[in-house]
Amino acid sequence: MRRFLALPILLLTATEILATESRDLALDALIVDTHIDVPHRLFRNPETDVTHSTVGGDFDLTRAIEGGLNAAFMSIYVPASLEEEGKAKERADALIDIVYGIVTKAPERLAIATCVADIYAQKKAGMVSFPMGMENGGPIEGEMENVAHFRKRGIRYITLAHSKSNHISDSSYDTNERWGGLSKFGKELIPVMNDQGIMVDISHVSDAAAWQVLELSKVPVIASHSSLRHFVPGFERNMTDDMVEALGKNDGVIQINFGSGFVTAEARQWSIDGRAAYKVYQADNALADDAEELKEYRTNWDDEHPYPFAGLSNILDHIDRVVQLAGIDHVGIGSDYDGVGNTLPTDLKDVASYPNLVLGLRARAYSDEDIRKVLGENLMRVWRDVETYATSKGYAPQCSQ
Repeated sequence: MRRFLALPILLLTATEILATESRDLALDALIVDTHIDVPHRLFRNPETDVTHSTVGGDFDLTRAIEGGLNAAFMSIYVPASLEEEGKAKERADALIDIVYGIVTKAPERLAIATCVADIYAQKKAGMVSFPMGMENGGPIEGEMENVAHFRKRGIRYITLAHSKSNHISDSSYDTNERWGGLSKFGKELIPVMNDQGIMVDISHVSDAAAWQVLELSKVPVIASHSSLRHFVPGFERNMTDDMVEALGKNDGVIQINFGSGFVTAEARQWSIDGRAAYKVYQADNALADDAEELKEYRTNWDDEHPYPFAGLSNILDHIDRVVQLAGIDHVGIGSDYDGVGNTLPTDLKDVASYPNLVLGLRARAYSDEDIRKVLGENLMRVWRDVETYATSKGYAPQCSQ
């Protein structure tokens, strides 16, 4: 009689199987996050080395690899105040230098990416790509030749404005809408960006400016890190349903911002209430902005009013609504990691968390093909269209590889 050895049987639950499959898909798919604020983080903390595991922050190479991140658009964020000081271009160049400096520390694992082909080639080589987008058009400084300057340096999208109206566009955060949307220079800038293969980003701009960009652009437009106003009424920084539908007709893409204040009305209201309380306390006690008593009050207020973090389900709600309004081909991810402080939702706290997003999408019955679109292929389609148009205008893609 034949005898068989008794072998242990490892049984996985349905939940464990789904989690494993989601992680496998995240590692296999192309993941493109269009907004990560590492350069500004390093400008403030130059001793930080994100090519190794870091304490704090939302991005480092170790966690990026763990999460399956392939292309991290480094945000070249230039504060609005620097344009007024005449130092915007200088700061942008300094931040671009920081990105190149990161890559030189780990050239076998990191690479600058300046075209669509770079992204796919670098993924195949097992490297994490660093394309770059400039957050705030202030560094253009009213000189069209600076578009070519930043194109040569690797910038592949420009967010036209940031927290204040600038020489290009009105800002969603600025009640002083001096241009009624885009300035004359801004309207002239859009076709120049189109011709040179730089994606136009309508995150941060006023509603009027966004509509004007959609009318003027000859190629698809992106919102690199925005969410939906439907879920946060009155927050102009997010996009309306009409805008999302128009972006779909433009064949563009909205990249969902993960910050809780962009995602739920509760988190947004917490910030409004907190600022109001601080101002009242400061005025009642005649305190300077940097007064220790005011800092202590802020700490106590925060302790007494716990922050209402959004959850993964809230991010999925935004994705679902974009799909309902514009279709599966017009949504992606622009997390704003390292840019929204301690406001990130549960289950999406850093760049190691993309498998959780995949898990949530699969739980909502998204097909693997559609998940790949959300993770990165939609953005790559837009970028490819922008490159094709630029090539027809004599500006063939400038690749790093």
